[in-house]
Amino acid sequence: MSGFDDPGIYYSDSFGGDQHTDEGAVKKTHLKKRFKEFLRQYRVGTDRTGFTFKYRDVLKRHYTLGEYWIEVEIEDLASFDEDLADCLYKQPSEHLPLFEEAATEVADEVTKPRPAGEEMLQDIQVMLRSDANPASIRNLKSEQMSRLVKIPGIIIAATAVRAKATKMAIQCRGCRNVIGNISVRPGLEGYALPRKCNTEQAGRPKCPVDPYFIIPDKCKCVDFQTLKLQESPDAVPHGEMPRHMQLYCDRYQCDRVVPGNRVTIMGIYSIKKASKTSSKGRDRVGVGIRNSYIRVVGIQVDTEGAGRSAVGAVSPQEEEEIRELASRPDIYETIAKSIAPSIYGSVDVKKAIACLLFGGSRKRLPDGLTRRGDVNLLMLGDPGTAKSQLLKFVERCSPIGVYTSGKGSSAAGLTASVMRDPVSRNFVMEGGAMVLADGGVVCIDEFDKMREDDRVAIHEAMEQQTISIAKAGITTTLNSRCSVLAAANSVFGRWDDTKGEENIDFMPTILSRFDMIFIIKDEHNEQRDMTLAKHVMNVHLSAHTQMQTTEGEIELNKLKKYISFCRAKCGPRLSAEAAEKLKNRYILMRSGARDHERESDKRCAIPITVRQLEAIIRISESLAKMKLQPFATESDVDEALRLFQVSTLDAALSGSLSGVEGFTTQEDQEMLSRIEKQLKRRFAIGSQVSEHSIVQDFIKQKYPEHAIYKVLHLMMRRGEIQHRMQRKVLYRIK
Repeated sequence: MSGFDDPGIYYSDSFGGDQHTDEGAVKKTHLKKRFKEFLRQYRVGTDRTGFTFKYRDVLKRHYTLGEYWIEVEIEDLASFDEDLADCLYKQPSEHLPLFEEAATEVADEVTKPRPAGEEMLQDIQVMLRSDANPASIRNLKSEQMSRLVKIPGIIIAATAVRAKATKMAIQCRGCRNVIGNISVRPGLEGYALPRKCNTEQAGRPKCPVDPYFIIPDKCKCVDFQTLKLQESPDAVPHGEMPRHMQLYCDRYQCDRVVPGNRVTIMGIYSIKKASKTSSKGRDRVGVGIRNSYIRVVGIQVDTEGAGRSAVGAVSPQEEEEIRELASRPDIYETIAKSIAPSIYGSVDVKKAIACLLFGGSRKRLPDGLTRRGDVNLLMLGDPGTAKSQLLKFVERCSPIGVYTSGKGSSAAGLTASVMRDPVSRNFVMEGGAMVLADGGVVCIDEFDKMREDDRVAIHEAMEQQTISIAKAGITTTLNSRCSVLAAANSVFGRWDDTKGEENIDFMPTILSRFDMIFIIKDEHNEQRDMTLAKHVMNVHLSAHTQMQTTEGEIELNKLKKYISFCRAKCGPRLSAEAAEKLKNRYILMRSGARDHERESDKRCAIPITVRQLEAIIRISESLAKMKLQPFATESDVDEALRLFQVSTLDAALSGSLSGVEGFTTQEDQEMLSRIEKQLKRRFAIGSQVSEHSIVQDFIKQKYPEHAIYKVLHLMMRRGEIQHRMQRKVLYRIK
């Protein structure tokens, strides 16, 4: 009987019988038999150590648990039978159903005898995965049509799960004749109903045109969902729009991903009929044109969202190099030097950016709440101080980086938008920049040019690291576990030391969410200017040659890999000694702030709150993470306190963050209210008043000049008055 198992027997004529055997059917039977052999016989391990039947055991376990699917690695299939894997790769639409039939039959064998009530055999869904290098959406051309492809990207929209018929029954309206068991092709192609009824018309009038309708009760359906995949931002060439691809998922692949997930898709590159256009828009040239989509046969989700793809590529040799680098005593200084080496100076800012790139440890508390680990940083200051260049560099060296400019960003573009799908007319949700940067850094340039209501939209994303949507009947929460690096100018273009707090046009609510706030001033210093000029000349003169990394710097690709490795493998905590030290320093700071408030006539209290304490903890953890250490030591806490001192505290002491939590005292608030009431009485609707005359008038009444300007500024921000810079004229508009 063993001779019947030999593949060659099917092509032999020794049995006589029908010479015109359907070769296609014979080949299919043979392929199905090989698929069954693979699922039954493929094993891992050696005879010495003991081996297991990989897919047979998985099939049995899944079937017993009521999960009717199995994931197969194409490399395993290729090592078992290379021709079989090649057939599956080149003609997946034909061979995947055979594979699923084979899996169902093998599942039937390995699960017998089943309990009495479960005699009905369930179909098994085969999902595929591969270790091959993924291709880009841009590289999908006509040669790959109907073949297996593997592409990475970000899911930006997902529809609700709906039902699609796989077997249909239709009935004629005229003669009531039923045609059953019609197979519908998988995917988005659908099925065209016959135009005419073919039943014999004996003595009855002919059935009308388009007589058939579907009988829903006799249809066999499966779940399906369509997704929208966008190519990764780092793969988009400059000046190009990111490209999109529609995905079709069915059965157990539905509801596996949500908008914002980074995924790698295995699927069949397919085409569907273009949606009907109006008679005016129809073009005869476009008759043969079809829209492309991908029928998903496997999804790998990047669950962490922290640049896992970059970590997956770290070889043992590279890991050894990374650990050797982390053990160097000057690693912190080295990383700071490696951040934007072509930019001169700004040492503390670069050190703070290094902390932002590595981030602290995200903590999930027993009651289900989370504490963010990402560090947020704001750079405020004069134009020409390389803020935008630093942002661009961070976008390039962060494992996941999204760059956006304030004026060109709306609240929906930063968080998430709800749109109506043009085909299904249902509402779908599309993630914005902060959702796409999940697990990385979002760089927002021109932060001060954003509209106030757009800035308010990112409050929740910065502290809670989620984005809540309640629009058009969609109520949901998306993850936005990203650091925010923002750059802004002062109100007057350049920093004006005489104006103090009026240089900043930000609400206290947004300022308190930044862990570090740097004020970068373009100071005039002859020695520094000379060094800076020499540096700029060298950069421009050596721009045409390949700039080599100087001593003590890490090259960009190595730095990127180092950051992603540390973020994935290390989650440090404060040591007991460091925690004790930080607690004592926090109490000292608070008491110092109270003393300072009493001494300086209750002006300019230092904004030390629990939020700032958590910021120092995050900075300490990020310093430990750079060295791949499990605990942040006292020296890390000292450096974190120093960074906090040179950034936020210095900004606060310059009197420029008035309004941050704990700043404005009760007396100040009452004085500002009095000035505002008097100002409102002075303005008639539509009138024009000179700013100079108002300020002089209030100074005569013994009000401080900075308070008058602050009230005017607040009223302008609320839209109650309008400012004409040319003539220094104020209009009352409300």
